[in-house]
Amino acid sequence: MHMPPENRQRSAHTGWTRGHWEHAADRLLLAVRPYASPGGALIGLPGPRPSWSGARSDGLEGFARTFLLAALRVAGAGGHDPHGHLDRYARGLAAGTARPGGDGPDSWPALPATRQAVVESASVALALRLTRPWLWDRLDAPVRERVTAWLRPALAPSPVDNNWWLFGLTVAGFLQHAGPATDPADTDRAAATVDRSLARIEDWWLGDGWYSDGANRAFDHYNAWALHFYPVLHAHLAGDRALLDRYGPRLRAHLADHVHLFDANGAPVPYGRSLIYRFAAAAAPWLGALTGHTPLSPGATRRLASGTLRHFLDRGATDDHGLLTLGWYGPHPPLVQPYSGPGSPYWAAKGFLGLLLPPGHPAWTDPEEPLPAERADTTRPLGPTGLLLQTTAADGLVRLHNHGSNHVESGGPGGDDPGYARFAYATRTGPTATPDPADNHFALLRPDGTATHRGPAEPLATGPDRALSAHTPLPGVRVVSAVLVHGRAELRAHLVLGAPEGTSVRQTGWTTGPGGPASQLHPVHGYDSGVTGLPTGATLQGPGPTRTPAVHGATTGPAALFVALASLTGEPDPAPAAGLARVRITEGPELHVTWWDGTRAHLAVPTLP
Repeated sequence: MHMPPENRQRSAHTGWTRGHWEHAADRLLLAVRPYASPGGALIGLPGPRPSWSGARSDGLEGFARTFLLAALRVAGAGGHDPHGHLDRYARGLAAGTARPGGDGPDSWPALPATRQAVVESASVALALRLTRPWLWDRLDAPVRERVTAWLRPALAPSPVDNNWWLFGLTVAGFLQHAGPATDPADTDRAAATVDRSLARIEDWWLGDGWYSDGANRAFDHYNAWALHFYPVLHAHLAGDRALLDRYGPRLRAHLADHVHLFDANGAPVPYGRSLIYRFAAAAAPWLGALTGHTPLSPGATRRLASGTLRHFLDRGATDDHGLLTLGWYGPHPPLVQPYSGPGSPYWAAKGFLGLLLPPGHPAWTDPEEPLPAERADTTRPLGPTGLLLQTTAADGLVRLHNHGSNHVESGGPGGDDPGYARFAYATRTGPTATPDPADNHFALLRPDGTATHRGPAEPLATGPDRALSAHTPLPGVRVVSAVLVHGRAELRAHLVLGAPEGTSVRQTGWTTGPGGPASQLHPVHGYDSGVTGLPTGATLQGPGPTRTPAVHGATTGPAALFVALASLTGEPDPAPAAGLARVRITEGPELHVTWWDGTRAHLAVPTLP
């Protein structure tokens, strides 16, 4: 298979067209074929270890997620299937449901005995819904009945209280329209599942385009590839205007923020969990174009999506066998959650949602338009999240400052989750992984030199150019933190309350390696004068060695203020960070800042109890 030629007239930024997307989908699907079980029901991909659900569950995952990719590819082509993708998955459906829960070479795990199967049931159901006239309607009646029976337990309440509720919603959406194979009682159960699932996520809707992923403050890409994706796509496929009128505007509001999370080079900001899904980050923009609920022009939508897909495929997201790896570019074990196995990365299939748009749709035919990160410097708070976005047009780099997003495990026995607990993330660097020092972290140092964790962040305030939060690194000690941004400059302030006098502290900056952007850190107040380069190793961006700048200081009383200037830039030979701003500190404390271009700002760091 040869990649189609680039089209720089239509796609000036990426060169890619719909043909490139179809080619990429086919290559991914053909690459997994050698790993199918005898009947094609399980696709057991090679990997360093199985997920915590075990190898059989991983095989189902490989089947279900690539089945979704095949469904998008074939449905987008109006049923044209020159590679025979659907025939293979039809055989797998028959074999996998023959004896679910058995130990045969093709037997699927039973629902709900294997909890992960609930996740995969959604991909199976959605793929069947998308390809109904070419696959489901042509299956033998006994196979349809067995598949329906296997899916049915997913209509029960979710076993995990987060975005998992939407897997039952997706199964219900298919069973409501599955035809004669469905027990009449399934229709009522499916309707109840839809209502129950949507009611549950309503508890996590915070407005301005953002959900929390469960009863915590977990904000990440799950907003785009799950919490908006499933309700809006269900409403669209069902032709349910009332639901689409409710959830479509929420998607539109989210996309107004989401589009800013993409670097000029196509990379989304790597923050949160499940980053191995990579170009699934393009799913929500495509969904906006599919439903009409988007603030993005058609050319901007394709530029974002094609830029993201090409970014990863050009940087080694697939191995020598054409398989998606457990990492960001190449394999990166610290990035991988215990629930992920070798088939997990194929949730990236959602990023191919744009294939459902017909070839003549403006999203495929209009000229590409630049991303926001390419057009102008931007500082933007992201709704109620406590996240502050900072981009610079000179290098197209995106930074995300975190003063409000947590994870349910943040601060737990395993320490901080590097996807949620850092003070900042960027598209071209980090985060570091244990046992390396944490990047973009403020810590109290114990007598043995070990650093405190951040733990849950309590958001205090966000504004157009700032964000503030507090955390408790040790019992009785409170740290109030703030960031003020302008251009490429970041003023980072931390007020330490209640720590014993003489307690050592450390602020780290952006981790970089050879060939990466320039990382700068400059002590302004409270720190010693020198900057230390801490040796660090691999990050999701690539192998080490890397270095992480750090400044050190010590508390001088019950309330001690520490201020530093930081910068991450792709500009060549950047001016030193020390010249980015003049800072004057008064009682309160209030910081009066004059940026290098003469713009003035002030920042009050609250001393809340």
